[in-house]
Amino acid sequence: MWNALGNAFGRKPQESGHDTVCAMTREISAGGVVVRDIDGVWHIALIEPQKEDSRGGESASEDSQAPKKLRRRSRAVLCLPKGLVDAGERAETAAVREVFEETGIVAEATTKLVDIKYVYVRSWGDGQRVFKIVSFYLMKYVSGDIGDISPEMRIEVERALWVPLADANKQMAYSGERKVVLRAREYLAEHGLAERSAAG
Repeated sequence: MWNALGNAFGRKPQESGHDTVCAMTREISAGGVVVRDIDGVWHIALIEPQKEDSRGGESASEDSQAPKKLRRRSRAVLCLPKGLVDAGERAETAAVREVFEETGIVAEATTKLVDIKYVYVRSWGDGQRVFKIVSFYLMKYVSGDIGDISPEMRIEVERALWVPLADANKQMAYSGERKVVLRAREYLAEHGLAERSAAG
């Protein structure tokens, strides 16, 4: 049936964008926008990944998110903490775990902000194109010292730091994550962090 339809329209079915995405390897990740009031100013937790980390240079391959000018610069690449969702793990649980592993702080999810989707090319192993979905949650700081991470995690994370929320977009590397932070700012302006969202 597909062969007949493909021939009728002059193309093979795998050439459609939908089929290409379906055929790609998929990864599901989760991360957090952790906010903390420091001296009356909202700050968020950001990380600087190691330039050659064990994630295989994924960050450098997120072409849809990183402007070309930025990729040529040598300045620090700052981004939100995130990582793969383990088998059987809820995305929210994974987001809290990844925040702790990559920043050293304990945080509590308040609400889900958004799912972002993009394609990257693995710069290690099989070099496959990967369709990735990352669920981001707004989180409030609970405890811990930022940057107090395990030696094992230092392979992936150069440093973790608090950045004023109002300035974060100017310092972040990827447009997709900048939009996530903008969504967090809008949510905080409207709802604050007093109660957990019913949608979360």
